[in-house]
Amino acid sequence: MTLESIYRKVLDGKRIDFNEALTLYNEADFHDLGHLAHQVRLAKHPEPVVTYVVDRNINYSNVCVCCCKFCAFYKKPDQDGGYVLTYEEIGEKIQETLDLGGTQILMQGGHHPDLPLTWYEEMLRYIKTNYEIHIHAFSPPEIVFWSEMEGISVAEVIERLRKAGLDSIPGGGAEILVNEVRAEVAPNKCPADQWLAVMEEAHNQGLRTTATMMFGHKETVEQRLQHLFAVRESQDRTGGFTAFIPWTFQPDHTELPDCRKLTSTEYLRMLALSRIVLDNVDNIQVSWVTMGPKIAQLALYFGGNDFGSTMIEENVVKAAGVAFRLSREELDKLVSAAGFTPKRRSMNYTILESR
Repeated sequence: MTLESIYRKVLDGKRIDFNEALTLYNEADFHDLGHLAHQVRLAKHPEPVVTYVVDRNINYSNVCVCCCKFCAFYKKPDQDGGYVLTYEEIGEKIQETLDLGGTQILMQGGHHPDLPLTWYEEMLRYIKTNYEIHIHAFSPPEIVFWSEMEGISVAEVIERLRKAGLDSIPGGGAEILVNEVRAEVAPNKCPADQWLAVMEEAHNQGLRTTATMMFGHKETVEQRLQHLFAVRESQDRTGGFTAFIPWTFQPDHTELPDCRKLTSTEYLRMLALSRIVLDNVDNIQVSWVTMGPKIAQLALYFGGNDFGSTMIEENVVKAAGVAFRLSREELDKLVSAAGFTPKRRSMNYTILESR
């Protein structure tokens, strides 16, 4: 197909296939691609609104046996600097989040070999007993790890966590959903089909989740598109993903220092492709945490309709040498200056009253 015919297909709201997506990525003019993605965004969200959630990332432990080459955050079990937060320390962080108007916490940790599933269940119960907050926590690789460690099914792990208080699951650990890439950068992490199966099981149990893509390390453009199409096919089956969040790999202090940082143009091009390909995912989140606030503003015209979160605390990307911080007031100003009305939301994109 010609570029013009692919453009028309997108503008007519028709689904494109893999080869058409690859043609767009390789041949479309940068500004044309942004325009197409923005038109898709406006078809889904005609109101000039950009949403965000007020939350905090809490990493309850940094001890991990996964040893992913792209991670600058983890510590091996016997390494100095490893920690596990107490429930009380977690509670203090949650109270501070609530005091700042937060409605959600995002919680993730490493693959800790000495913490049983009951530790996580008790943590969830402690939080729900003492605080009124949405718990957006864990990731498919963690759930697979606990399943194997405990000798029980993934479905049982999710059921136990859900009954203990888990509200939704973030899309962590997706990296690139192509096993050749995963074998190179995260050989101890669950394969792509297992990542998708965990998410689909969560959806079937009534939990909503997000999907992510960390790109710019050892993958090709074709493999990035394979990732997008894997997410699209999974969403066709369950409809459980609320949002897609593509973000760029940060190589500093990792075991992949030879990888270069992607340019803003490369990020925006991939963001636009994400909006165009993922016609069945309602929301595309921009990444001010890795790209900075100015590029995040521009990304709102390349398919993004969500500004992510205030991230009162963020540790993983910061460990790779990138540390942007935004208050709720700063975030509101950035969104307004970009020409949109900022509105707070919940994890499932319900608009919340300002407070």
